[in-house]
Amino acid sequence: MMMAKCNKSHVVIPLLLIHILCFLLFPQTLQSQGNAFSRQPSGKFIHTPQQRSDSDPEQVHISLVGEDHIRVSWITEDKHTESVVEYGTKKGEYSTKAKGEHTSYYYFLYKSGKIHHVVIGPLQPNTTYFYRCGGSGPEFSFKTPPSKLPIEFVVVGDLGQTEWTESTLKHIDSKDYDVFLLPGDLSYADTQQPLWDSFGRFVEPYASRRPWMVTEGNHEIETIPIIHPHAFKAYNARWPMPYKESGSTSNLYYSFEVASTHIIMLGSYTDFDEHSHQYKWLQSDLAKINRKRTPWVTALLHAPWYNTNEAHQGEGESMRQAMEELLYKARVDLVFAGHVHAYERFTRIYDNKEDSCGPLFVTIGDGGNREGLALTFKKPTSPLSLYQEPSFGHGRLRIVNETHAHWSWQRNNDNNAFVADGVWIESLSSTKACWESLGRHEEL
Repeated sequence: MMMAKCNKSHVVIPLLLIHILCFLLFPQTLQSQGNAFSRQPSGKFIHTPQQRSDSDPEQVHISLVGEDHIRVSWITEDKHTESVVEYGTKKGEYSTKAKGEHTSYYYFLYKSGKIHHVVIGPLQPNTTYFYRCGGSGPEFSFKTPPSKLPIEFVVVGDLGQTEWTESTLKHIDSKDYDVFLLPGDLSYADTQQPLWDSFGRFVEPYASRRPWMVTEGNHEIETIPIIHPHAFKAYNARWPMPYKESGSTSNLYYSFEVASTHIIMLGSYTDFDEHSHQYKWLQSDLAKINRKRTPWVTALLHAPWYNTNEAHQGEGESMRQAMEELLYKARVDLVFAGHVHAYERFTRIYDNKEDSCGPLFVTIGDGGNREGLALTFKKPTSPLSLYQEPSFGHGRLRIVNETHAHWSWQRNNDNNAFVADGVWIESLSSTKACWESLGRHEEL
C-alpha cells in the first residue's frame, strides 16, 4: 500500500521505519486476516491529497445526535482555527452559530491536525441546511432526515478507499437517501495514520451531505503489542458517535432513533460477555424501546453471526452466543454485519434455525475495500442462506410504514447500480404471534 502524503509536521521516514519494524516483529497484527481463502486481486488505492489551506476545513462529515441535532466534524492543520459552525436554511446566509470542542492525538511520530466537533441544532426535519466550518473555507450543505416514515437508509460495510469504493459511493449518490449506516472497517489505515486523512477527504463529498452513522471493525483497532497497546485511538478521535445520549460509556457501541426506527450499533471488538459493560448496556437499551414509538428495531455489528462464506468462519460465534438471545427476545427485525467481503442474505433465524420471530440477517461487507472480495461460499448451500454473491455493491433499507419495509442489494454494474436482490419485510412489532409466545401482549 502506498503511503499518503504527510503535512509538514509529519516525519515520514522514521514513521515508515517504525511500521516496517512493527511488521517484522508483529506480522499478525498488521497483515490482513483470511489469506487461506480465495480473493480476487486488490483494487487500486486512491490517495486523496490535501488541497485547501491549513485554516480551511477538510475531512468534513456529519452524524446524528439526539432527536434534532447534528454533529459536524472536520480537521484543520491550523491550530488556531476556532471550533465553530455557522449555519442556516439559505445559501450563503448563516442565521445561527454554534461552538464546540476540539481534540488531537499522537500515533508514534504522527500528530493529527486539530479535530473539531460541533453539535448544532435544534434542526427541522427533512430540511436542507447550509453551513460553514471554522469561519472560512467552502460552504457545505446537508439534509436532515425526516421525523416520520418513510425513511431510506443506505447500508454498506468494509468501505476503504479504492477504485471499487469510488464506484460504490457514486452508485449510492445516484439516488437520494436519508442516513448512511456503516457496520465497521472505514479507512483501512491499519496504523498508517495519514491514510485516515486521505479517507476523510475521499468521503467528504458524501459524508458532509448526509449523516454517517458508523461502528468499528477490526481495521479500526490499530494496536501493536507492547509498543502501542491502546486500541481505536484514531477512530474514537475522528468519528465520535452519540454514545452518551444512549447511556453507553463507550464510542464502540451505542443506539439512536430516527423516524420510527431504533438502531443499535454493537461493538464486535470490545467485551460482550454477560458480565461486560456492553452486554449490560444492551439489556438496558432494549428494555427502554417503545415499539409503538419505534416499531422498527435494527442492529449493526462487524463480524457476522451467520456466515456461509469460507472467509472469517466462526469469528462472530462467541458474540452470537452471548447476545443473540437478547436480540431475539426483543424481537429485533434485522441484523446487518460486514467483515466478510461479499453479500449474503439469510432468512429469519434464531440459534441456527429458521425462526419467523428472529431477525433477518444480512452480510454487507462489500463496499470496496483494498483486500478484494471473498469469492467462495460453502457447499452445499445452507437452507438458511437465501442469496449469496461475491460482488461489490450497497444495500438500501426503505422503511415504508410501521409494518412494512423493503430491502434491496444493488450490485456495482458499470455506470448504474443493478438491483440484484430484494425482499419485502414485515416488522415483528406487528406480528402478534411473536409477542404472544413471549407472554408480552403489551407490545402490540
